[in-house]
Amino acid sequence: MDADNLIRMANRIGEFFEAMPDRDEALNGIAEHIQKFWEPRMRGRILTVLAQPDEAAQLRPLVRDALQRHAAKLGKVQV
Repeated sequence: MDADNLIRMANRIGEFFEAMPDRDEALNGIAEHIQKFWEPRMRGRILTVLAQPDEAAQLRPLVRDALQRHAAKLGKVQV
């Protein structure tokens, strides 16, 4: 899946969680959603986006913060 599509998907998840009054809960919710429903290749690719300033700038700030905060967890493969 290409980066533009993943960015769009991540931002849509972020839109939902932006309505939450507790920022930490929103950050955790974004990461949990991505961990549960995205396959490892998708998670790895969105984390690669963070290292690309032009691509990372397309992410909503809340999404970018969630990915940065939970990068180690998102990079792990669930069994």
